Amino acid sequence: MFQSKIAGIGHFVPEWEVTNEDLTKVMDTSNEWIVERTGIQSRRYGKRHEETTAVLGTKAAVAAIENAGIEKEEIDFIIFATLSPDYFFPGCGVLLQRELGITNTGLGALDIRNQCSGFIYALSVADQFVKTGMYKNVLVVGAEMHSMGLDFSTRGRNVSVIFGDGGGAVVVQPTENKNEGILTTHLHSDGTYAEKLAFLSPGSHAGYHQKYLDEKLDYGFSDETYGELFLNEKMLKDGLVYPQMEGPFVFKLAVQKFPEVIQEALDKTGLTTKDIDMLVPHQANLRISQFVQKKFGLNDHQVWNNIQKYGNTTAASIPIALSEAVQTGAIQKGNLVCLAAFGSGFTWGSALIRW
Repeated sequence: MFQSKIAGIGHFVPEWEVTNEDLTKVMDTSNEWIVERTGIQSRRYGKRHEETTAVLGTKAAVAAIENAGIEKEEIDFIIFATLSPDYFFPGCGVLLQRELGITNTGLGALDIRNQCSGFIYALSVADQFVKTGMYKNVLVVGAEMHSMGLDFSTRGRNVSVIFGDGGGAVVVQPTENKNEGILTTHLHSDGTYAEKLAFLSPGSHAGYHQKYLDEKLDYGFSDETYGELFLNEKMLKDGLVYPQMEGPFVFKLAVQKFPEVIQEALDKTGLTTKDIDMLVPHQANLRISQFVQKKFGLNDHQVWNNIQKYGNTTAASIPIALSEAVQTGAIQKGNLVCLAAFGSGFTWGSALIRW
């Protein structure tokens, strides 16, 4: 079997910067409130009617392909991770292929819906494909266009202030050098509390869902009009078409699973926290990253955080952060890089990479 490596990396964030102060104009919040709870100072939003999730992902992919030193026609498989696809279906993988202009190459495209841990899952899938010799140039993309589906009112402030738009991408290739590449990946899930962080409506559950039953939510469904089961006026009026999150619950679970999955990767490879040169966590909340940093005794130069300026870009957050760290020289050849994520589902994962 081969070993796989990240041969190229790139990212793209929209130009439109939205500060916390900007959000105070549309909802009852403050810069201090947002920074204290999340660490976020600003985020980027894509241009309406010009930039979509697939477009952001394509711009990141072009940068990664160029960085890898290959032609786009050499890509033989696409893996696209997102929770904010352009369409309910089809997925963004084929749209990315179209944007790149490589629809006649016969390659396959796979979409991954694992939200915040989507990039780790996608990278692990690419790792397996390359290790077995099935593909030689796998394009892995994480991109989000959150700003098109957030509740910009006081009702939705706990969620809406967190998220931003952007895309990141890598090209995964085989390598015969055993001293570089992806050393190990670890993926986990537990759907017990799936509705604690979820985008519930519209959906195909037709109101028959444990959260709805437990809370006795009345959606005004009509058994005679089937279309109303998917989307109706009450859903829109009550804001049920926006993301729902129980923040304290998610935070407590995240600070438990992050360290566990990082330690699992270290144990698998016989390494310790002292061997980590750079930890790139999913940018969910600055307080979570700081908790993990303190638990493992890492200094500020060993953890890459950019949530302050981009917010939480979900599946895009790790590749954006990783790309920035590489571009600035914070990650050098031979460094041990640890990636870790936790998110809706709940799902979580880690990867150890010898750069």
